Amino acid sequence: MPYEWKDTAPDDTGAVSYQLRLWPYQSLPPKGFVWFIGLTAGFMALPVVAMLGTAVLWGLLPFVLLVIGGVWYAIQHSFRRGQTAEELLLDRRTAQVIRRDPGGGLREWTTNSYWLRPILRRGPVESYLTLTDGKREIELGAFLTPQERRHLHDDLLRRLANLR
Repeated sequence: MPYEWKDTAPDDTGAVSYQLRLWPYQSLPPKGFVWFIGLTAGFMALPVVAMLGTAVLWGLLPFVLLVIGGVWYAIQHSFRRGQTAEELLLDRRTAQVIRRDPGGGLREWTTNSYWLRPILRRGPVESYLTLTDGKREIELGAFLTPQERRHLHDDLLRRLANLR
């Protein structure tokens, strides 16, 4: 699952505190990116090598470079979008959600954890997960699969019950 919980109690007094970190799933690690681009360039070079010494090479070469550049750009764009991360900090008094957007922007939402409720409902996506304090509502884990959002909802309910 692309999220993890940490028990972050500050000391041994029995205080309960949780930290949840969520991130989008990345199917292609950086090492895999290097291999993929290398193999793509190698396979695209086969027709170019066959045309060495002919005028057709100069007509074929721009298209080969365009394909490799397009694949490079698409995967890099996917990596940048995958830099989104959300963090939920819970203790007996406060709940704070911090969202880091791909462009480097930071959004924060803080509320009293006693009033915090996770809600799983039909929305723009299947199993739409939100957090509400009765006044405001924010989306959590938009990049998770519906099954992961349902599992996270159950985890949140359990941990909020432990806080109370």
